[in-house]
Amino acid sequence: MSGTESRHLLVKVMVGAEAPERCSQGFTVAAMAAASGVGVSLWLTGDAAWFAVPGRAEEFVLEHSAPLADLLAGVLAVGTVTVCTQCAQRRGIEAADVIPKIRIAGAAVFVEEATQPGVQALTY
Repeated sequence: MSGTESRHLLVKVMVGAEAPERCSQGFTVAAMAAASGVGVSLWLTGDAAWFAVPGRAEEFVLEHSAPLADLLAGVLAVGTVTVCTQCAQRRGIEAADVIPKIRIAGAAVFVEEATQPGVQALTY
């Protein structure tokens, strides 16, 4: 990658409160990338989809970790957050149910983002 190409990080979080450290790590990496000026796209799949619903990130607590709601807000301020379509449907989550600026999209959009030049994808 040359210095003229933009850097972009795609972070997919596939777990929720059942795997708190993995979940928090994914949100932390996405938020740090956003704060560092790296383009970031955070994808919430599996039980992580619940964190797109208002109030759910505030309920998540992991000792010695930044509040998940703050990390999510940091990503939303400069990046994108997407909930997997199928994951949302399985949980009864609709577009009207999610935090403003969070979108619901499917695998085709994920593949489009992940295959762009300069993108590094990470999965948690």
